[in-house]
Amino acid sequence: MHQRLSIFVDADDTLWENNILFERVIDDYLDWLAHPVLTRTEIRAMLDDIERANAVTHGYGSKAFLHSLAECVARLRERPVTDDEVDRIALLAAPLIDRGHVELIPGVAETLGVLAARHDLRLLTKGDTDEQRAKIDASGLAGHFRSVHIVPEKDVGTYAGLLDEFRIAPAATWMVGNSPKSDILPARRAGMRAVFIPHTHTWVLEHDEVDASDAGVLHLAAFTDLLHHF
Repeated sequence: MHQRLSIFVDADDTLWENNILFERVIDDYLDWLAHPVLTRTEIRAMLDDIERANAVTHGYGSKAFLHSLAECVARLRERPVTDDEVDRIALLAAPLIDRGHVELIPGVAETLGVLAARHDLRLLTKGDTDEQRAKIDASGLAGHFRSVHIVPEKDVGTYAGLLDEFRIAPAATWMVGNSPKSDILPARRAGMRAVFIPHTHTWVLEHDEVDASDAGVLHLAAFTDLLHHF
């Protein structure tokens, strides 16, 4: 018999594929730019810096991403971006706008079905509310969760607030996700335990070091492995 726990679960790149879609757009974007001097690596580093700064004021998601792509063009070409360039960027990023379908990571739906019978699951994702809601609806997974939370940022305050809202003990609460920056480290700082499930295409801005000696973090290779521990 499993002790009933409160388990928060990340969405993007934990339940369904997300960042790989952005990476494909960036590849096409770099092909289109074909800068005569800077390498693709140098331009990508510039774009990462722009996204890092814009996340503070514009948040996350495709709208913020489009804004960053346009700003990068303006910076590279040392002039305001033109209407034609804005249209071309929108065309390149069109696959991100259609959220009527999401690609679930293998085994996710089946695993959630079993876990939901054993524990109290809550979905916790950050980003644009309408965009994240559309992905949740398209996934068909909402019924596995006791509640769904879409927040602008996942920091220590976010986790502490949820613990207080549901009056649950941190030590009996887990956060499951692929992002050290948003899922693992702030949850641990809030006193929760965490399950780190790395994803090959985790966004570079979500990277951070996870202490391998931290007994409060369970490292798993796949989402389906949760059934062996919970």
